Amino acid sequence: MSTVSLKYKDESWDFRAADTKEYTHCFHTYPAMMIPQIARKLIKQYGKESGWLLDPYCGTGTSLVEASLFGMHSVGCDINPLVRLIATAKLTPIPLQTLDRELNRLNNQLFQVEFSEKIPDAPIPDILNLDYWFSSDLIRYLAFLRAWMGDVEDEAVRNFILVAFSEMVREVSYTRTGEFKLHRMPAQKLENFKPDVFGIFRKKLNRNRQGLAAFMEKRKSVETSVSDANTAQGELPLPRPLGGYDLVITSPPYGDSQTTVAYGQFSRLSAEWIGLPNARKIDGLAMGGRHSGRSELPIATLPERTLMDSPVSSDIEKIRSVDEKRAREVSAFYIDLGHSINSVAKMLSPHATICYVVGNRRVKEVILPTDEFVIFAFCQHGFSHKETIVRNIPNKRMPKKNSPSNIAGETATTMNEENIVVCQRTTHHRNF
Repeated sequence: MSTVSLKYKDESWDFRAADTKEYTHCFHTYPAMMIPQIARKLIKQYGKESGWLLDPYCGTGTSLVEASLFGMHSVGCDINPLVRLIATAKLTPIPLQTLDRELNRLNNQLFQVEFSEKIPDAPIPDILNLDYWFSSDLIRYLAFLRAWMGDVEDEAVRNFILVAFSEMVREVSYTRTGEFKLHRMPAQKLENFKPDVFGIFRKKLNRNRQGLAAFMEKRKSVETSVSDANTAQGELPLPRPLGGYDLVITSPPYGDSQTTVAYGQFSRLSAEWIGLPNARKIDGLAMGGRHSGRSELPIATLPERTLMDSPVSSDIEKIRSVDEKRAREVSAFYIDLGHSINSVAKMLSPHATICYVVGNRRVKEVILPTDEFVIFAFCQHGFSHKETIVRNIPNKRMPKKNSPSNIAGETATTMNEENIVVCQRTTHHRNF
């Protein structure tokens, strides 16, 4: 049966009126997050209790949280240490009595500072251009909070508080709201920009506590793990369940971070304040980032068949005819995505199901069929295409426009649909 006949649009997957911030999904904003209702519906359809779910690009852990609520063990991977921190915090149960004791201690400390109107001295981290992104008062407030959090002994509680701090850091910075890349707000707005640091911090902590309490009430007793394994480089996460993972639910990047969603730029200020590694290198380490600047790319890297045999090859050539550099960047992304899929396939059970939520991005007015590429890559490992569901994107937090020509002032709308690609392994395929 042809791929086209298995692809259809279904508006029931739009979830326009759904609450996407239930449970610990409320913890932290992040670009282009998969909404929990998609993962929930896919797990209900293809998951099994006490089975194992893998998300090789887990971001802040949406599918992992849903697996815990359903009763599946789960492992997630991401190269970004900030989102690994967020995902870990979202998945970790904390006795509420223990959490409340620390939050009360924090509130008492904040009240004393507010009452005295004097910010205690604290070490200021060595962050490049810190005063470009924060006022001098804000720097002192953040340094005080950072030092206080460093004294919290319970790692789970400390991570919980750090997640609220991380989200607050970006909100109180001079970064323009509504953008993922780091752009400073206009000068006229800076004069009246005086955010209530402690008030914002308290609000996020209270919101997250409610989400954690709801999650702990519903979560099942399952194993969860968040790994820094980079599947595009052949790294495989642990633990590896006996017999392989039963289900993959994931949403890989739409393209290389430097020309699509700038995940690294979005998380950089928070990561630097927390002291996480590689805060300025995430976009370069992401899929496509390592190769995109090379004049030549190792094209013949997909086993058995090359990138040039894949469904994106003709479209890459169209891009190459107008922009060689952009063609290299696009090729680099698909080479890494192919490597990652090869790694993922090695870890799956003989009867596994994979669900990849992907967008078909537009580059130089050429639409790239990423959904067909995913099918192509998994078919090399004994999978067959079950279906591709096309859904509208009514509430995904991502850029509304981009600049496909890289000419100032020229923009085009980005994706307003995404594809849920489902493949199943129907024949025994030997993993190497």
